[in-house]
Amino acid sequence: MNGSPSADSPSMDRNWALVAAGALLGCVAIGAIFSLAVLLAPMGAATGWSRAGLSSALTLAFVSGAFAGFGWGMLSDRFGPRVIVLAGSLLLGLSCVLASRAGSLLQFQLSFGVLLGVASSSFFAPVIAATAASFDRRRNLAISLVSAGVGVAPMTMSPLVAWLISHYDWRQTLLIVGVLAWALTLPAVWFIRAVPAARDTADAASTQAMTATQALKSKPFIILALAFFACCAAHSGPIFHTVSYAVGCGLGVTAAVTIYSMEGAAGLGGRLLCGALADRIGAKPVLVAGLLIQALAAVAYLKVSQLDGFYAVALVFGMAYGGTMPLYASLARDAFSPAILGTVLGAMNMLSSLGMALGPLMGGWLYDRFGSYTWLYVGSMAVGLAAAAIAMLFPTAPAQRDQDGLRPVLQE
Repeated sequence: MNGSPSADSPSMDRNWALVAAGALLGCVAIGAIFSLAVLLAPMGAATGWSRAGLSSALTLAFVSGAFAGFGWGMLSDRFGPRVIVLAGSLLLGLSCVLASRAGSLLQFQLSFGVLLGVASSSFFAPVIAATAASFDRRRNLAISLVSAGVGVAPMTMSPLVAWLISHYDWRQTLLIVGVLAWALTLPAVWFIRAVPAARDTADAASTQAMTATQALKSKPFIILALAFFACCAAHSGPIFHTVSYAVGCGLGVTAAVTIYSMEGAAGLGGRLLCGALADRIGAKPVLVAGLLIQALAAVAYLKVSQLDGFYAVALVFGMAYGGTMPLYASLARDAFSPAILGTVLGAMNMLSSLGMALGPLMGGWLYDRFGSYTWLYVGSMAVGLAAAAIAMLFPTAPAQRDQDGLRPVLQE
């Protein structure tokens, strides 16, 4: 067999239970975080806590998750993804339960903000790294399906929380969300299985000796991390501000919110489409094309003022940014061994989260400075084009055929 994986090996693209479990984990984690959007008004009315103070818990969740994700990724390389996801599942439910008992705004910010952000970030780098290591032929589709769980959250968890808050107070609602998080995620932990690196292949031989420190200083990592950061900075501003821009164009608030829903639904379809295309023609060309389309779609918002025009742009923009997001992990797997992939993806996700935080901030500053959103969309196009240019620098891997099919090998 020349050391190739056996028919029962997960690397033969049979580890679909991991994909399903990963999608469920992402859905529950993101759903728990964004439950605050549904609970914001009832909590403010019941507690007297300010909207700004309550909303800051969401900011804390993203910031704490960005840095904790790097740590979780390193720990998953050392101890395996299952034990990390188990710890995250326990913390996820605990954070919601503690938040439901918060007696002050600070207690709520620490439990729902910091602790929930730390807990939710445990699901991404470890699970995506395990998925990337488990699949060869259909790796991009598998990663896209895992990430699709994030897109499903607004269509599942958010309506559930809305129903709960119509029947219970906010404390009971958060308590139920916490118990439900345990009920859904703890059984899924069983399917998060560590996958050994492929043996006796050229890519293993060329990357296995690289340490995590060397990987974080390498050209492939720097290119991917910068492209990921720029990609997220480019689309996060339009995602956050387009509803306000549409209202400024004369649309009603309810109609404007549906533009955001259109982007989310299109992003879900884009993940699946780009994943399938990347498995056929390669992740790099699909990523570069998606980044170019994202950049042009962002500035196209300036050319529309009616709801149907906004829908058309949102469809293209959502498919582009949703479809490109999972491809970074696939390219990282081409460049780095599964033994250090958790650390690599954790560091990449940290930078991408900072890019996500930058876009809305810069968009607000530009609006305050110039009195319109024009420079937000022009700037998003420029940053998006820069992301595409950076991604083009990623080293092209010559394909080497083994008994599993085509396996890319990157030469340093």
